[in-house]
Order: sequence, then C-alpha cells, then structure tokens
Amino acid sequence: METIVLDIGETLVRDDRHWASWANWLGVPPHTLSALVGAAVAQGREATDALRILRPDMDVEEAYRARAAAGRGEHLDESDLYQDVRPALGELRAAGIRVVVAGNGTVRAGELLRALDLPADLVVTSDEWGVRKPDPEFFARVAEVAGAAPEATLYVGDHPADDLFPAAAAGMRTAHLRRGPYGHWWAEHPDVVETADFRIDALTDLAGLSGLAGLSGLSGSAASEASDAPDAPDAPEASDVTDASPGAGAKVVRRGALRSVR
Repeated sequence: METIVLDIGETLVRDDRHWASWANWLGVPPHTLSALVGAAVAQGREATDALRILRPDMDVEEAYRARAAAGRGEHLDESDLYQDVRPALGELRAAGIRVVVAGNGTVRAGELLRALDLPADLVVTSDEWGVRKPDPEFFARVAEVAGAAPEATLYVGDHPADDLFPAAAAGMRTAHLRRGPYGHWWAEHPDVVETADFRIDALTDLAGLSGLAGLSGLSGSAASEASDAPDAPDAPEASDVTDASPGAGAKVVRRGALRSVR
C-alpha cells in the first residue's frame, strides 16, 4: 500500500463537543440529544435529523450560520482528537506511507485541522473541494491527491455509506473503523462485513496492515471473522447489488441498506 486516506469525524475527531454545543444552543440536556442522535444512527438516518426532531421547523444550515454569528461556531483543538491519531499517523509516515486526511467538513474545519499540524501530507475538507461524500466526485478527487493507484490506496472511515461503500466503488481498498455511533452500530452488518477489506478497532492497527501485499485479507488485531460475528442490525431495505468498478475483477458492493447518514 502506498497511500492511506482518512475520514475526519469519528475517525480522527471526536464529536462530543459538537453535539454538546448543539444541546446547549437548543437548551436541552446533552443526554436527550445524544439519545436522539443514537436513534437516528440505528435507523440509518442523518444524524442532524436529531435536531429536526427537537425543532421540526429548524433550517439546520441557517442555524449553523446563526451559531457562527453569535460566536458559537466551530471549534477544534488537540482535546478533540482521538488519542491514537498522532501516534498512528506518525508511524505510517515513518514507514513511507503517504497520509491524506479527506472528509466531509467546512472550510473552517479544514483550517482548524491544518492548524493542529497533524503528521499528514495533505488535509482537505469537502467544502474546500465543493463536493461532499458519498458523491463519487469526492472520491475522484481523493484519487487525484492520493498519488497512488486506487488499488494501492486505503480509505479508512467509520461510516459505511459515506466512507466504505463509495471508496470501494471507486476501486480503493477500505478499512472500516469500529469507532463512534455509526462505526459500532453497523460494524456487523452483512454489507459492511462483505465490503471492507479490513475491519479495525483503532488507528494504530493500520501500521500492521501496511506491509500486507495486495491488502487482500485480514490479519492480526485487525482480523474479524464474519462467522464469529454477533447478529447484525436489520437493514431498512433489501440491498441492491452494483459493481464497484468496471471491468474484470470488479468488487461487488452491496448498497441501499445503509444510506448516507452524516
């Protein structure tokens, strides 16, 4: 593998502060909003649907602008990073792997992330590119900056519909991270088990994968056998099947059961 590309939210960055800030803004207990976010995740809905449940008439984009105007906009510092981020990324770069951070986020989020001086070759957000996951154009942009062929690029994320499925459809290898609400809830879903090349519990697992020729299987702490997995949550709809990439040897990716929910 030559390049590892990482999602941002609940891969590198904890969402605790984000949702606590929204709870404070709306004047509701943090537990109430967290529970509603969890319900949205379990139903395969957008996390922001939790805000609309509390305020049915809310224009979420307008609310974001109002918060920023009131000095309650985005904030990101070292305490928002998961503890394994710096050691994991540093180890990958030391091994000669190109490290790219590319995920959904605002222009401001990109600025804040770059200010943290992460051990990464490139940090970019969807708003800086003008296209959001899971749009295939986002992953076309990822392929452009990866500096490696898709089959030599590994995309790492917690979110099946926004990270795993579209990256696989673009011909990249994928690692599903069991982290955050989406990562844990959907970890044993058959579509995730079938599609992910690797299933990991921590970013520090990645260094153990980097030496695997062809990224064709599971090994070490990253291994997870589907036969031993607990029952998966029921999918909202029966999955459709599409080819992940054209031509011979295209990976089959199941879609439809998990829609974009971030």
